[in-house]
Amino acid sequence: MSQTKAQLISGTSSQSVTFNDATISSLNGGALSGARNRIINGDMRIDQRNAGASVTPANGAFTYVVDRWNYYVSQASKLTSQQSSVAPTGFSNSLLTTSSSAYSVLAADSFVLVQFIEGLNVADLGWGTASAQTVTLSFQVRSSLTGTFGGAVTNSAQNRSYPFTYTISAANTWESKTVTIPGDTTGTWLTTNGKGLALWFGLGVGSNSSGTAGVWAGANYLSATGATSVVGTNGATFYITGVQLEAGSVASPFERRDYGRELIMCQRYYQQWGGNTNFERIGNAYCHSSTQARADIVLVVTMRSTPTLTVSANNHWAVEIAGSAPVCNNITLDQASPRIASTNLDVASGLTAGQGCHIRAENTSSARFNLSAEL
Repeated sequence: MSQTKAQLISGTSSQSVTFNDATISSLNGGALSGARNRIINGDMRIDQRNAGASVTPANGAFTYVVDRWNYYVSQASKLTSQQSSVAPTGFSNSLLTTSSSAYSVLAADSFVLVQFIEGLNVADLGWGTASAQTVTLSFQVRSSLTGTFGGAVTNSAQNRSYPFTYTISAANTWESKTVTIPGDTTGTWLTTNGKGLALWFGLGVGSNSSGTAGVWAGANYLSATGATSVVGTNGATFYITGVQLEAGSVASPFERRDYGRELIMCQRYYQQWGGNTNFERIGNAYCHSSTQARADIVLVVTMRSTPTLTVSANNHWAVEIAGSAPVCNNITLDQASPRIASTNLDVASGLTAGQGCHIRAENTSSARFNLSAEL
């Protein structure tokens, strides 16, 4: 059957189109590029917070290392993590986990790497309905250990989970892994800007949070029973990159988005100002009183939700006005939305109400303004 150019461009034809060795059945039947991979920063290139520095995850809290990837650990000082330049062919970075001791995991322990995926980005999968789609997870992994490793997918309430396993056959060698996960037809899976689903990689998970691989469970399992514990061997290493989660039962090549687009996707959840040079100016403000300046920071991209603010230290920042720069003693959000952060900067004295001023770092390149709308 012949097809017009318009049909080929719009993808309205139901016939397959063959161009040399590429066959395309429909240009609008699915995402050809830019949206196949539901994982953000799967190649670990973006590291706004730490710029490659080593991080020790905090006990009992989620600790971000590279963008969108964070750790939960139930015991302190058992592992460190950082962005690494050790990577397989075709990649420039990976995420490295290094065990800090030979720790015997207890039943209630969990040492896990996780990415939370926004519900808006997985709504089309139809999980929790009779039309739930199968997904395929693929990634590149390397470890000093060999054996069976585990992970899981869970919902936001963590009362539905699918543990999975994969095998690392050779030590210190990059290997490609693929896991096919049937869509869950039950449970509640958010399709809002909340946690749509979570992808976990176990680094040492106790029996309380480990379940049978390959089946859906009405429980909070973060890994599979019997999986290798990375934290169980002192100095053990675990590298991962090229992580992709896509609809369908076949793994396609890793979707390579340009750096600028990937950064913007990360900035929906986290944005950072400062950290470039000493005395860096990051925005204009006005003096509300003799002891307070106010600044409206227009966010780089619209964030997932109204962000929270943290700063490296209050005294890392000053209000620069008419040749002087009183140092801040308190910095808070006044009014904020996903598009703008109105900030109060308090100083002891030295401002003149109504005058314009700058937000300026002190004599340190460590000054940071951090805005987070993470899941």
